[in-house]
Amino acid sequence: MAEHRSMQRAALLDAARTLLSEGGTEALTFPALAERTGLARSSVYEYFRSRAAVVEELCAVDFPVWAAEVSAAMAAADGPEAKVEAYVRKQLELVGDRRHRAVVAISASELDAGAREKIRAAHGELVAMIVEALGELGHGQPRLAAMLLQGVVDAAVRRIELGIAEEPSAVAEAAVGMALRGVRG
Repeated sequence: MAEHRSMQRAALLDAARTLLSEGGTEALTFPALAERTGLARSSVYEYFRSRAAVVEELCAVDFPVWAAEVSAAMAAADGPEAKVEAYVRKQLELVGDRRHRAVVAISASELDAGAREKIRAAHGELVAMIVEALGELGHGQPRLAAMLLQGVVDAAVRRIELGIAEEPSAVAEAAVGMALRGVRG
């Protein structure tokens, strides 16, 4: 029975990833989850009390995997500048990943304060990955620099998600350039 519930929960999370990837947070509804998994709508409520709970669990499951991929890319880089570049590039590569949609969905207004705090803490762990490299590059306030760098990454992510102007590779190049050289060309 426990294995069956675990499989159903995994199927619901996978369906949620697909819905988020295809239609954003508006597409993530309990009727849509029920349809995708073949469960009755009332059964979905046995696993999750709300859409916010689905998003929170997706973040709890997917964010560590996403962060591990960023960490691995940084570990493979040689030197602090290459680590900064890997930090930016890997996050932007992950924009198209279905798991990323769950991370983006964390800004949904219906999340309660506790869920937002857990997600903020996880995001803080991501930012913490780059602090040492920024310190090695000579930043006097590497934690502040890391938070600002993440702001550049977040803006680039939003630009890529819009998908209406530049190619994702052009956005990535601009973000890496800004991260390594500031606003100088």
